[in-house]
Amino acid sequence: MVAMPAIERPLSSEEEQVLQSFLELDTPAGFKAELIEGEIVVTPPPNGSHETAFALLIRQFIRQAAIDLDIAGNKGLIVPKGRYIPDGTISPVGHFEDADSWADAAGVLLVFEITSSNPTKDREAKRRGYAAAGIPCYLLIDRSDRSATLFTDPSEGDYRAHAQVPFGKPLDLPAPFSFALDTAPLR
Repeated sequence: MVAMPAIERPLSSEEEQVLQSFLELDTPAGFKAELIEGEIVVTPPPNGSHETAFALLIRQFIRQAAIDLDIAGNKGLIVPKGRYIPDGTISPVGHFEDADSWADAAGVLLVFEITSSNPTKDREAKRRGYAAAGIPCYLLIDRSDRSATLFTDPSEGDYRAHAQVPFGKPLDLPAPFSFALDTAPLR
């Protein structure tokens, strides 16, 4: 039996079975599996433009953030609505040093998603899941809408504030990041 860390609420027997099945999945190399609002979602490896956008974001956080940060690609997070793997997880230096592959989302400063073929999960379910976990900032790079949206102020299972800019316009990021994200290269 796979050991399961504590989550915010007790699971029904059906939810327990889904979680157990999810934790026992054997996905092909490069694929990622997530448990999003009770649904197991398996995603193939990202394409080149996705990875280019990822690299552009990482460089800006490393070079421009007001503090040193750790940035993880594909870190498994336990959130009240499932097991999510953001494209990027930004945390204080050393935050995940001793964490298991699935870690509590407490202490994460920002997560970001770069949309792929099914942007609805990133726009809705994952946004709600990150808010329910109390992650202060969710950055959505929406390639189909050609926009960047920063969601902030999580409360009652969603974010109460957001700022959206079309690619090409800067997006101000709050402290502790304290810089304007250049979205022009995302065009």
